[in-house]
Amino acid sequence: MYAVIETGGKQYHVEVGTELAVELLDVEPGQEITLDRVLLVADGDEAAIGRPLVAGAVVSATVLRADRADKVISFKYKPKARRRVKKGHRQEQTILRITDVMLNGKSAAATEKVAAEARKTERERLAEAAAAQAATDAAFAATLASKAAPAKEATPPATTTKKPARARAAKPAADAKAASAAKSAPKAEKAAPKPEKPAPEAKPASRRPRVAKKED
Repeated sequence: MYAVIETGGKQYHVEVGTELAVELLDVEPGQEITLDRVLLVADGDEAAIGRPLVAGAVVSATVLRADRADKVISFKYKPKARRRVKKGHRQEQTILRITDVMLNGKSAAATEKVAAEARKTERERLAEAAAAQAATDAAFAATLASKAAPAKEATPPATTTKKPARARAAKPAADAKAASAAKSAPKAEKAAPKPEKPAPEAKPASRRPRVAKKED
């Protein structure tokens, strides 16, 4: 069920639980108020349209707090006149939460409460079914475990044989002989130094013959 209400010269579409900001009202936070200017009430396929108000329709709300809207900038100027005017404004508001919509004694809050209880009952029923299924699964697992225990005791334990350690491969006899011969053999004598080559004889510098100057 929803309704269309009028307050502060504006119209609002509201349902149970809707929070809206309306023009400033002379009320205190936490106070319960009644909005009687109801223009339309709809419940499913049925709707009641007021001319201008719906008879017997009432919307209840709770005052949450007083607030201020976002700042609005107003800028005016006149060209060629050196006139500039800039102003800001924040509108005072009252924040409401809709608690009930009533039409001819039928309450939307009561209907919503019954629906919530039905949903809660359905959740509880599903939780009980899940718990019963879990208990059945646990009993079945315990039965399987009790059957598997005697079979495990009857089976003899498997004997494990350790493989013999791999014998280290002996070194070849030839390598041993070569090592002993190398230790007992005397060190080789140092090679005699090679004879140095004689330095080549220096050749006498060749002089160029003087050329006689021609006389003029």
